[in-house]
Amino acid sequence: MAGETTITITGNLTRDPELRTTGNGHTVCNLTIASSTRQYNRNTNQWEDGDTLFLNCTAWDSTHAALASNIAASLSKGMSVIAQGRLVQRTYETEGHERRTVMELRVEHIGPSLRRATAQVARQQSAGGFAQTPAGYSGGATANTATGVADPFAQGAGVPEGDPWAAGTDEF
Repeated sequence: MAGETTITITGNLTRDPELRTTGNGHTVCNLTIASSTRQYNRNTNQWEDGDTLFLNCTAWDSTHAALASNIAASLSKGMSVIAQGRLVQRTYETEGHERRTVMELRVEHIGPSLRRATAQVARQQSAGGFAQTPAGYSGGATANTATGVADPFAQGAGVPEGDPWAAGTDEF
């Protein structure tokens, strides 16, 4: 949305992501990313750490993506991550009736940093939408034998019959 502050942060998770369900049934994941500056001091010929930013982050599952659940299943304390999202300010009242304001990152994208690690990525199959052959289309979508879900990347998947731009068709 216009006017929102989008940031990208790299750092390490300070704790395991905490997955919980809210009172109205929504799934949220809370995590904290610690990001430190590091500079080379030419006078001492050594690397020096600067101040550390501890940024509280939240991610939510939606009807289109299980972001919060995927984070909890994939990331853990100490992992180096790259996260992007919207910086938001939230105000709340403590039990002692003190008003407090905090800044947090509403995560939209997150993943492990591959600078010093490797990762195996497993694509999630959705129950609807693009992962299945669209209604009204035919033409070569193959099903994943394990799940029975149509493969949207198969040759001709989702291509209407007689489409002149389909691969291997010379008719115009």
